[in-house]
Amino acid sequence: MATDKGIALVDRDEDGVDRAFREDVLAGLHHDPKAIPARWFYDAEGSRLFEKITQVEEYYPTRSETEILGARGAEFAELIGPGRAVVEFGSGSSVKTPLLLEAIDPAAYVPLDISGDFLRESAAALGAKFPGLPVHPVEADFMRRVTLPGEVDTLGKLGFFPGSTIGNMVPRTAVDLLRSMRATLGADEGASPLLLIGMDLIKDRAVLEAAYDDAAGVTAAFNLNLVTRINRELGGTMPADAFAHEARWNDDLARIEMHLVATRAVAFEVSGQRFAMEEGETIHTENSHKFTPRNASLLLLAGGWTPLERWTDEQDRFSVILARATDQREAP
Repeated sequence: MATDKGIALVDRDEDGVDRAFREDVLAGLHHDPKAIPARWFYDAEGSRLFEKITQVEEYYPTRSETEILGARGAEFAELIGPGRAVVEFGSGSSVKTPLLLEAIDPAAYVPLDISGDFLRESAAALGAKFPGLPVHPVEADFMRRVTLPGEVDTLGKLGFFPGSTIGNMVPRTAVDLLRSMRATLGADEGASPLLLIGMDLIKDRAVLEAAYDDAAGVTAAFNLNLVTRINRELGGTMPADAFAHEARWNDDLARIEMHLVATRAVAFEVSGQRFAMEEGETIHTENSHKFTPRNASLLLLAGGWTPLERWTDEQDRFSVILARATDQREAP
């Protein structure tokens, strides 16, 4: 079956700009310290740059997770079973998603992503690789509950959230996201929703920092592309040459932080509002929290998911966890 054209649930203004993007950027630039949510990296160019990041030598998470997905297919098939709709939160990787789809014999594939162009490209590629699989792309902000296509209403659901993207969020937001995923996947007839999620593990600081500051500068280009997007979509005048990429490990919070550092004092406008930054001041653009097995389980439980099984790669760098939606309980 050919991939359908999908549906779009993004709220755009009369100029075609995502309203949430504008609101988040303006609020973040007014904040002290300045910060912009990492989800806005992913316009079409940002999505392509991230695919390049996954191929650089220093960036181990994709290789580690792919190793797990390739080696554990029979176990996934046994625990998940056939005939579910795979709902992927974020457009599918050309490597990881096919490994899962090949292993579990799904009835449909529903990729959700806020970057419409990249979503449609990746959905078409998956549809071509699996010509008998119905593919229903949905352009939406999956940080909130998403209404899934009616074609999958009666199917059991498997949420798929690879790449440790959950680590981009502070704990409160991560719990909110896990709860909204539970709401998106709904209550299936005869089968509780499942979630297969990637979570990166704490390891040597040098390994972590190198993974987010590769020698080829691909991650730097990915970070700086946010400036390009703001200028293009929000009428910004941010001089790209006045910012530099920086990745740092925050041991107290167990996370890598990415920043855009002002290399000189700079003033600029975004959507008609004026901003100024001193030399050395930063815009905090991404967190990537790292987990232990215990706090990964605690986060899932707080978000409404009970862990069922956990796998790691041979070097114990990365984990993939299968969880089942938890029945709502008030106590204990």
